[in-house]
Amino acid sequence: MKTEKPRVAIQGIRASFHEEAAFQYFGEDIETIECNSFKQTFEALKNKKADYVVMAIENSIAGSILPNYSLLLSYGFPVIGEVYLPIQLHLMALPGVKFEDIKYVTSHPIAIRQCVDFFDEYPQLNIVESNDTAACAKRIRDEQLTDTVAIANSLAARLYGLDVLERRIESNKKNFTRFLILAHHENVPKKNHNKASLCFQVSNTVGALAKVLNIFAEQELNMSKIQSMPVLGKRNEYNFYVDVEWNDTKQYDTAIRQILKYTQNFNILGEYERHDEEGNSLPKDAATERVPRKYIKMKKMS
Repeated sequence: MKTEKPRVAIQGIRASFHEEAAFQYFGEDIETIECNSFKQTFEALKNKKADYVVMAIENSIAGSILPNYSLLLSYGFPVIGEVYLPIQLHLMALPGVKFEDIKYVTSHPIAIRQCVDFFDEYPQLNIVESNDTAACAKRIRDEQLTDTVAIANSLAARLYGLDVLERRIESNKKNFTRFLILAHHENVPKKNHNKASLCFQVSNTVGALAKVLNIFAEQELNMSKIQSMPVLGKRNEYNFYVDVEWNDTKQYDTAIRQILKYTQNFNILGEYERHDEEGNSLPKDAATERVPRKYIKMKKMS
């Protein structure tokens, strides 16, 4: 039985980048289901405690999140969409805290790595790794830490009442994370699909993978992603995770029929509408960042 609002499971807490991605895909009127791990998000979906999962799969700097590919295959929930989210990282603290008062900086390890150029200028700061960017901001608020700053997004600053000391401290201003949207099979939307995520194995012989890739090329499918992972317990065997895009559905159907002859354990992880990464243009001024209305209202009420 579905609730009025879509229940969306995310790894992390409210105001994390996962929730920001969920807002971008579903809009702001959702019920966020906070989970401590990516596996817990899939368990929430499996146990019907959530209708959808939003899960990061790769970052333009840090690369693929390999364990999440295994979750896709083991749980078998279909991918129904994707979101490319520009990652904009800010340094935030309790109101009134000055930069010279700071001793500690806390955030997710990946977020910290994306700000190395900034921290090279301030070697006196002690870096403390945590499991979630928004949780770091919340901890500063909850524990009233006056010697600690968090690296997080503008949603976290708004929700937890923190001041942004430094904006856009990420080293690469064109940093994107790709998120996948997963659902129960009954929630798969009927859309004009033009992208698919596939998984398969090929025989350990010369040219086996090349035959598959040549079929994609012959049918004019654009292969936008390929990722290999070893099959657990099997020497020299790999799962290949491939994303393909097309303009003509007939060519996609033809390609799938042909590659079945050359693959084993073939799985279509999902067929969906591709999200145009170029559509997420970075704001010219960080002050123009869009903050969901729900957080603006909470700020006024506090």
